Amino acid sequence: MTRLTADDFDPEVLKLFDGYVHGQLSRRDFLSRAGRYAVGGATAATLLAQLSPSFAAPLVAPLDARLKTSYQEYPSPQGYGKLRGYLAMPAEAKGKLPAVLVVHENRGLNPHIEDVTRRLALEGFIAFAPDALFPLGGYPGDEDKARALFPKLDQAKTRADFVAAFDMLSKLPQATGKVGVVGFCWGGGMANYLATQLPALAAAVPFYGAQPAAADVPRIKAPLLIHDAAKDERILAGWPAYEAALKASNIAYQHFVYAGTEHGFNNDTTPRYDEAAAKLAWSRTVAFFKDKLA
Repeated sequence: MTRLTADDFDPEVLKLFDGYVHGQLSRRDFLSRAGRYAVGGATAATLLAQLSPSFAAPLVAPLDARLKTSYQEYPSPQGYGKLRGYLAMPAEAKGKLPAVLVVHENRGLNPHIEDVTRRLALEGFIAFAPDALFPLGGYPGDEDKARALFPKLDQAKTRADFVAAFDMLSKLPQATGKVGVVGFCWGGGMANYLATQLPALAAAVPFYGAQPAAADVPRIKAPLLIHDAAKDERILAGWPAYEAALKASNIAYQHFVYAGTEHGFNNDTTPRYDEAAAKLAWSRTVAFFKDKLA
């Protein structure tokens, strides 16, 4: 079966889907507006199903013998009180390892983000991915249900939970104490936020994430590796102000915009995935962490 790509969809459908994914359109509104672009016997519901994630083929199997994985709970006194996340590390680690905090999209800790966490562990890191939805019962196993839960979170408490996750990782007995963060979409925005809050953060890699307020940028101490999609008008609209603030504060950053790509291009469970761009962005990310967390 041929894999669908973003090129198989009308650009307007992709914009509508982006609006639906990020809470700007209801499911009903998406179906109503997307119907005019359905051709060849397809329906708006078909388009939505085709654009939605499929978790059938993870890159790294959950039971890969090269890794040790587990679910860990940790306290967050300023947040919801307790959070849970997915921890992955090499099974045969020699000595202490640097750590990477992995921050999911706006659907919680789904199978794709667990896969990304395992990928980082195979590169020699301790990787930990908290589930922001844990206080609401955790990732529900359904993307639409997860997306509906997300606005119910108290964002101030959720931010505190991720600060607590950083603190936990920095003190983990198996870790060196050096911690980086990588985040995707909502998680990219969280990576940017954490960079403004954590002077000890060693590196931050936001993938197509919302930028922090310019007034908060001078607090950033970590070097940044920023990945954006060329067709992501929503996120790119905030880049000029962010770049100006970074330059004004002499903050080390690299910014890559991947030609022809859509928001979410790194997520290999959806048609918006761009294999060439994702592989390049990933190789840059791993090299960046190996350099900055050494």
